[in-house]
Amino acid sequence: MSNLVKTGEAKAHYNAAGTRVLRCTLEIFHTGLNEHKLISAPDTYVLQNKANLQMEKWSEKWNLLEAKRKRNEDKEANFEEAERQTKEAEQALKDITNLLINSLSIDNSVSWETLKSIEPFPDKVPDKPIKSNYKSCSSMPRKSDDPFVPKFSFFDKLITFLRNKKIALHEHLFRDAISMWEDEKMATEKANKQIDSQYDVDMATWKSDVSEWEARKAGFLLKQADHNAKIDQMHKDYLGKKPDLITEFCEMVLNNSHYPDGFPKDFELEYNPDNRIIIVEYQLPNLELMPKVKEVKYIASKNELKEAFISESQQSRMFDESMFSIALRTIHELFEADKATALDAISFNGWVKAINKATGKEENNCILSLQVKKEEFCQIDLRNVDPRTCFRNLKGVSGSRLSSLTPIQPILQMNRKDKRFIEGYAVADGLDTSTNLAAMDWEDFEHLIREVFEKEFKATGGEVKVTQASRDGGVDAVAFDPDPIRGGKIVIQAKRYTNTVGVSAVRDLYGTVMNEGATKGILVSTASYGPDACEFAKGKPLTLLNGSNLLHLLEKHGHHAKIDLREAKKIIAEREDEQQR
Repeated sequence: MSNLVKTGEAKAHYNAAGTRVLRCTLEIFHTGLNEHKLISAPDTYVLQNKANLQMEKWSEKWNLLEAKRKRNEDKEANFEEAERQTKEAEQALKDITNLLINSLSIDNSVSWETLKSIEPFPDKVPDKPIKSNYKSCSSMPRKSDDPFVPKFSFFDKLITFLRNKKIALHEHLFRDAISMWEDEKMATEKANKQIDSQYDVDMATWKSDVSEWEARKAGFLLKQADHNAKIDQMHKDYLGKKPDLITEFCEMVLNNSHYPDGFPKDFELEYNPDNRIIIVEYQLPNLELMPKVKEVKYIASKNELKEAFISESQQSRMFDESMFSIALRTIHELFEADKATALDAISFNGWVKAINKATGKEENNCILSLQVKKEEFCQIDLRNVDPRTCFRNLKGVSGSRLSSLTPIQPILQMNRKDKRFIEGYAVADGLDTSTNLAAMDWEDFEHLIREVFEKEFKATGGEVKVTQASRDGGVDAVAFDPDPIRGGKIVIQAKRYTNTVGVSAVRDLYGTVMNEGATKGILVSTASYGPDACEFAKGKPLTLLNGSNLLHLLEKHGHHAKIDLREAKKIIAEREDEQQR
């Protein structure tokens, strides 16, 4: 308030005789209100009181105006804040809606050159020391210099004593000047020697610093060159389709993909060089991470910001469309970046972590799964598709509503951590029409079954892994079939039997299917199955292949053999006799 009030000088007005004060006046101003007032009073005391009273009135009036202005400013600021938050909400919804479209205009490919280090060595070369200027010494005095040449007056010339006295005086001055000059010369030479000495020290330090700097620079450049050479080698290995580099490259591609803030970017990749399929286990955002606010309004009467939300049905539709979009977008980004042409197909499994409302515990469930070949996917114009319809058309698997988080069985999900899996070896190429499958070594027979089923599933991008030899009737091989209808994890058991297969073997297979969480079980035998075995398999996810089926499967893939149970019994008996001896 004091800054807004300006006061003039108090004036006293006298009578005509100048003997008595008639009144006193004071002019005051309020610059904020743009008001002024001339106050008068019979004496200065009353005058000051009246001025103080007027200033209090002005202060109350000004405070009311300021409070009103502040309310208007706050109101305006709240309107602006509501508008800002509304725009943010609209943009968040727009970003979710355009998850797929936005990625089509961005190339997430990784440029190997950008991974190289091209920065110059950051440390500046040490500055070379500058030698200080030498101290200079004045010129050596000479007797012919004016101060040392006596100037004789008329009397000096007439009187020898005076003349000699003046000559002696100037000689004394010259000797003093010489002495002072010699002292100055010695001091200057000493100072210049110190300059030389300090310069030698500075140069030695500088040379040491430069040597250290050059060593650090050489180390930096060597490390940089080594890094860049590794990048070149990685690029070469990538183009050579080295499996771990294909996986690493695809990981970099997906890490480059930009999603809205708060979205998880967590995934695992697994590349199979045999069938050229990469499996993507992708952690999708849950429903809680979806934007829900559509508008923010300022309610002046309550002086509060109020959020308006999209409906639950809209949230559900938006979530579903977003999940389908992320699946298609991920596949698009990987295929688009596949400069090494290492990917024939991609298998995408989308997982969501959320609280199960029934148990109150967090669960991580696969809610959608899609496997698609590159040739088929690249024919799609993603700019014009409906994500859900496109996903369905590609035979993707999911629940009817993704927002319900209904778990589904992934089309293809390799479990590389299963320690039972071992490397298989080829057997089929060594077969001919004289090979009796029923008399084969039991371990060779298991690898043969793995081999023939691998060829059977290869056309659809499947994979078959053989387990460690146990001869205990457990799992002999596991097939991972990506087919959305008949696929999933399939347990295969191989029985090189010479007698009819009974119900116990089929019952064991069914128990294994249940324990493994498999979708199907296949029992392959060189013999036939008894009626009780066939009856047990009815209505269950079991397939029984006898010797005739096995021979047909081998012939389908270009291999020929025979099954002679009588001959096999004889060969096996002879082999066992030999071992007993």
